[in-house]
Amino acid sequence: MAAIRSQTRLLHPLPPLSLSHSFSSSPEIPSVSGDANDSLVSTAVSILRSQRCRSRWNFLKSILPSSGISPSESSAIILHLRNNPRLALRFFLWSRDHSLCNHNLTSYFTIIHILARSRLRSAALSLLRAAIRSHLNTPPSSLLQTLALTYRPCDSAPFVFDLLIQAYLHSHNLDPALSVLRSLRSRGIRPLTSTANSLLRATANLRGSAAALNLYRDLVESFRPNPQTFNTLLLALYRDGRAESNGEILVEMDRFGCDPNAFTYSIQMAGCSDVTEARRLWEEMGERGIKPDTTAYNTLIKGYCEAGKVGKGEELYREMVMEGLRTTGTTLELLIKGHCRAGNVEAAMLVYEDMRRKGIVPEAEIVDEMLVEMCEKGMVEEGLGVLRGEMGREGVVLGNRRRSYEVVIMGLCGAGRMEEASKLQAEMAGRGLEPDARVYEAFICGYEKAGEFEMADKLRKEMVQMQLGEDGN
Repeated sequence: MAAIRSQTRLLHPLPPLSLSHSFSSSPEIPSVSGDANDSLVSTAVSILRSQRCRSRWNFLKSILPSSGISPSESSAIILHLRNNPRLALRFFLWSRDHSLCNHNLTSYFTIIHILARSRLRSAALSLLRAAIRSHLNTPPSSLLQTLALTYRPCDSAPFVFDLLIQAYLHSHNLDPALSVLRSLRSRGIRPLTSTANSLLRATANLRGSAAALNLYRDLVESFRPNPQTFNTLLLALYRDGRAESNGEILVEMDRFGCDPNAFTYSIQMAGCSDVTEARRLWEEMGERGIKPDTTAYNTLIKGYCEAGKVGKGEELYREMVMEGLRTTGTTLELLIKGHCRAGNVEAAMLVYEDMRRKGIVPEAEIVDEMLVEMCEKGMVEEGLGVLRGEMGREGVVLGNRRRSYEVVIMGLCGAGRMEEASKLQAEMAGRGLEPDARVYEAFICGYEKAGEFEMADKLRKEMVQMQLGEDGN
């Protein structure tokens, strides 16, 4: 991190006057309303302002040419409505959705600027994404140039350029977003902290922690980092198995005067090699007056359960409830897995029943892990009850329950309850879930133990034919 230098002041974009001047004009990009029919525009604006909501659209459509209106005329109407941005937005969407205007980038960006100047960020971002989709072959530099050249006539807000970056990121287009960032920075326009954080997060997700760190080093003089910035980098390191590099990020965090929060500690605890180290961080968090949240509790509970100290995990869970924190499915699933791995299936069942009472649906693999332990301990009847309860849930995904059926069928076969196993397998097949080799082997072993060797041989041949068919496919 030697290349990372301190930044201690909040940087702002250049004043609006210089934005359009920093881009060269292009003959391919018309003025916002250059060739508009003034009479048509004036009439349309009058109708939109004076007519009641239900009648204005039909009346407006009746006075428009059969060919509709041009993008310049649309832009001119929108500019006249700039003090009523919601009406301007309704007009734009109406003209687009009724094919009354073949909108180009200029008309798109006119309404986007009007929305931005009124701080209607979500609507502006949504239209930016639509503009990008409708102009897929237009390079980012051209979109940025048009956005800049329409900026001053619309009296827009500087964050509109950040929204262009965000629009590309929302569409999972990292390279165009980075291209826009470079163009803006070359003209002295700096990103908002939220935009920089989004870029770092997208880079980490798509290209890993090393790329995210390189981007941070490049950006550090252009924005003011906050705790979310450093948490993004810590999480990237954790996901890449590079938690040993956390110290470099923490030094940067201290340099910028950013205090860690509960999530900062959760990420660090998740990357600890043993639960003792995680507990030390937990106590440090308390010493600094940081109140642990649900994620922090879940992280330490997971550490204790994986270390075989489920009792400690239960203690934390009770403390969590006493603190009034929301219990999540993750919390209870961690305890179920911990109890199962410790061989205490009865305790796992108690947590599972608690989940059901709370209306929390466990993941299929959690149920399967519990069923395996139950069947291995001879609790096949109880396991069958759990399976019935899970299959009775509304919205159950059948494909996720194949393993649950298989586990209980194998448990029934192991207990010599072959008739019940056959009925359950028929139910499984009726749901479109075909048995695999493990189910065949369970039936074969069960029939052999019962002395029904003819049935066992028949199933063995059927299993071979099934495997040959799979190999042929």
